[in-house]
Amino acid sequence: MMNGMNMNKMLKQVKQMQKQMGEEQAELNKQEFTGTAPDDMVKVTFTGDRKMTDMQIKPEAIDPDDPDMLSDLVLTAVNEALGKVEDATQSTLGKYTKGMPGM
Repeated sequence: MMNGMNMNKMLKQVKQMQKQMGEEQAELNKQEFTGTAPDDMVKVTFTGDRKMTDMQIKPEAIDPDDPDMLSDLVLTAVNEALGKVEDATQSTLGKYTKGMPGM
């Protein structure tokens, strides 16, 4: 009987933790994260669920003779923004997976 009581208590705690995780994930998804290339030539904005919501490109970043430069600027800005999303995700949700194998 004692085992069943412990199991019920544990299941209740797991459900509470799942609820908290869901709420924190929803809050994270509402946040915006911005990444920029050098000199703000390209600026991108992502939500916490990694959806790009905006991209701004300065006209001087568009050189028809050097399209690779624009690609590099976009990649830099996107990777910076996604890095910020990842850091915030780890900071917010990492406490739930800390010490779990494979997490």
